[in-house]
Amino acid sequence: MTNNHDTGAVNELPENFDELKRAANRTSSWRDRLNAVNELGNWDTAPTIQVLHNVLKNDQVFQVREAAYRKLKQLDEDVQMPAKSKGELFKGLNKVLLRIKKSLPEGHTFEQFKEKLQKTRLDIYDTYEGDKDAEFDSWLHGIWETLGRK
Repeated sequence: MTNNHDTGAVNELPENFDELKRAANRTSSWRDRLNAVNELGNWDTAPTIQVLHNVLKNDQVFQVREAAYRKLKQLDEDVQMPAKSKGELFKGLNKVLLRIKKSLPEGHTFEQFKEKLQKTRLDIYDTYEGDKDAEFDSWLHGIWETLGRK
């Protein structure tokens, strides 16, 4: 970190800092993490910047990492633009999805599969929904169609 955080209009923690910190780490909602990052980026303090650095380094959803990067740049931090993850964000994803598909009755619909994934593995559902954005449904549908084919 290069900023001494003693200058700027805002030098105190937001009243809801603990709540924002929890939201920035909430694995069940990339939208909550994104909102928390955007709010934390308005506060030029060492603790808020530390949370933003953690998000930039560790979040699985590119949009959230990118927002943390932009906020840190606005706060004059020396950071690098994050790279978009390639490949599986969760190890063994196809095995998990195949298990979910096999747990459903023969002839189930894609919507049933999608709903079961969301209920049983919200972490996977949410991460890929954030990562794939508008292409999420078509990506998941393509996987659903090919799962279990030989």
